[in-house]
Amino acid sequence: MGKVEEFEELRPLLFSIAYRILGSVGEAEDAVQETWLRYDASRTRPVSAKAFLSATVTRIAIDVLRSARVRREEYVGPWLPEPLLDDPYQDPARAAELADSVSMAALLLLERLSPLERSVFVLREVFAFGFDEIAAAVGRSEAACRQLLVRARRHMHEGRPRFEADRQDRQELARRFFEALTQGDVDGLQSLLSADVQLVGDGGGKAPQLARAVTGAENVARLLAAVYPLMARIDITFEPHEVNGQPGALFRDRDGKILHILALDTLDGQIQTIRAVINPDKLSHLGPVADAWAVDEEVKRTRRTQ
Repeated sequence: MGKVEEFEELRPLLFSIAYRILGSVGEAEDAVQETWLRYDASRTRPVSAKAFLSATVTRIAIDVLRSARVRREEYVGPWLPEPLLDDPYQDPARAAELADSVSMAALLLLERLSPLERSVFVLREVFAFGFDEIAAAVGRSEAACRQLLVRARRHMHEGRPRFEADRQDRQELARRFFEALTQGDVDGLQSLLSADVQLVGDGGGKAPQLARAVTGAENVARLLAAVYPLMARIDITFEPHEVNGQPGALFRDRDGKILHILALDTLDGQIQTIRAVINPDKLSHLGPVADAWAVDEEVKRTRRTQ
């Protein structure tokens, strides 16, 4: 197998590692591309291409994350990961770990960790790398990596997200939610939301967004029921789709451009958190992006004419 074929076979794994470390599709793709350039420039063939490439993409991602942390501290409003619709790496033996680790809730928990803790946790807990491979990837001893993992586990387990276990139950709950949303059914929405549900929006200062998270079933239900029927009147449509392994939907304007994405965390037959990614920079990898400001103005005009 040549270098190109070898790399392409491992590309899904490399992207999945980088995305979980970075929480950004664009930055993960850039890290994978830089990994290829280094591999292609190398004059020697490693004994294990998987070990070499995984270590390389991890080191690159760590460097990117360190600089990204500064930008995220200056971010306007709540920061959410870039939505991922389909994880390219599949491993039936670790399907549960892969699905849980890519959820927005898990990625936000990973933000609490240092870049090294995050990388060690991802490589060990998600992808089951050996400590010898992890040590080579992050440039620390195996003993140090074990300590990093202990600290990472402690932080992650304190706030570990819990989700509806049955996929069919999740999908049915999401179906009922979006049906009530379309109808502007306040009572129907409220019955599907947990008492302490949160609605969080990420516009990054580049799209209309909530001033702060909205909390409580009644508050969230009334807000959603007031806005989404108006959006439907100006031909905003949505497509149900898994977002980061959880139920969600893509919303599009009348020209088919992506307006925003909703992702739902569900547990015990109720929706616990609703996350809306509106920042156009975080949606461009999915296709042409709508002008959210123009849509917002049109919604306001529609409300005034009611």
